[in-house]
Amino acid sequence: MPRTPDYFAGKTIIVTGAASGIGKETSLIFGREGANVFCADLDEEGAAEIAERVTENGGRGVHMKVDVTSREEAFEMTRRARERFGRVDFSLNSAGAALRRSDFLNIDDDLWERTFDLNVKGVFYCMQAAIPEMLENGGGVIVNIGSMAHKRGGPGHSVHYAAAKGAVVTMSMGVGREYADRGIRCMSISPGPIDTPFHDVSSEELKESMRAQIPMGRFGTPEEIGELVLFMCSDACAFMTADTVYVNGGGGWK
Repeated sequence: MPRTPDYFAGKTIIVTGAASGIGKETSLIFGREGANVFCADLDEEGAAEIAERVTENGGRGVHMKVDVTSREEAFEMTRRARERFGRVDFSLNSAGAALRRSDFLNIDDDLWERTFDLNVKGVFYCMQAAIPEMLENGGGVIVNIGSMAHKRGGPGHSVHYAAAKGAVVTMSMGVGREYADRGIRCMSISPGPIDTPFHDVSSEELKESMRAQIPMGRFGTPEEIGELVLFMCSDACAFMTADTVYVNGGGGWK
């Protein structure tokens, strides 16, 4: 939680992947705090529903259909957020997916390229669009969703995804260090398994294998990650940048 009451009231966050999972719950949490929330997702109907709920929660929500793999759409998203709310203070880049599971030798060019387009280019474009706005405002915070997979490598089912998330973690570190003296903090969160639609592509056998390696014995919830995003963006977390935060119920190191 922020040290300053009403810290987020009137400030603006852009959330990609806002229609479900971590993006959805983060949007609602920032709405609860009175923020302006720009809900972006390919699922326009879902993004519109979350934007409406943000407003009902006490914030101001708007939505836009956005394909983050398009540089033009990422920049248009940021332009519209500034046009609607006057400024961009925070950015959560949570749009991402493994697309499908595959052992290493069956990862083809299409899966590799689409995985990197969504998980890496999507973050890259959104950060390039947001940083000039934040520089103009004198600062801001960017949080990117990485994954514990980058520490474990995704053997047997998701090396492509682990590699992409490793790039996100590294890119977040580089941007955080590059802009640390200009008021912009950039960091990532590397969750273990979180109970979101992301795991719809996982078999029950794989999910049970993941759960068995978590000492707490359960998947995390998207709300738990959303509350962490709130803290990382707040004035109570002012000395953190260029880091990734591992959230995995005590597991993930085998």
